[in-house]
Amino acid sequence: MENYTMEGRTYRYYGQEAPLYPFGYGLSYTTFQYRDLVLSPPVLPICANLSVSVVLENTGQWDGEEVVQLYLRWEQSSVPVPRWQLVAFRRVAVLAGRETKLSFQVVAEQRAVWAQDWHLEPGTFTLFAGGQQPGQETRVPSEVLSARFSVTGAARPLRGC
Repeated sequence: MENYTMEGRTYRYYGQEAPLYPFGYGLSYTTFQYRDLVLSPPVLPICANLSVSVVLENTGQWDGEEVVQLYLRWEQSSVPVPRWQLVAFRRVAVLAGRETKLSFQVVAEQRAVWAQDWHLEPGTFTLFAGGQQPGQETRVPSEVLSARFSVTGAARPLRGC
């Protein structure tokens, strides 16, 4: 095999066509609301990690569990990358009418791209947080929050961090 591109071989690289049942698809007996997505710092050096927090509230009448998902999108890259990349997820039980604040760490390795070797590139990124993939259309109400952050510095091999 000489062509290792993933273009057209997995739903992450299909372009604008959405998968029928994407990761995290499902129904719940309750409803959840996301708010207060915070990225820290909003501008970080090339090898730094990103801290993420988000508040999840169970707005329904029943106790429930939600799979909170974080996705990363490169706004510009020197090589083809997925539309978005799952970088973290956590199953959280929340009592009816209650809320919880969740914290995540997105490490520099999760921003690495492959071009004969893993390397990090500066630029603008978008992070999505919610109970489903960005742009997913479902019958149950679930929003996906997004926030942008920037990475500064010169591109470098991942092993150089």
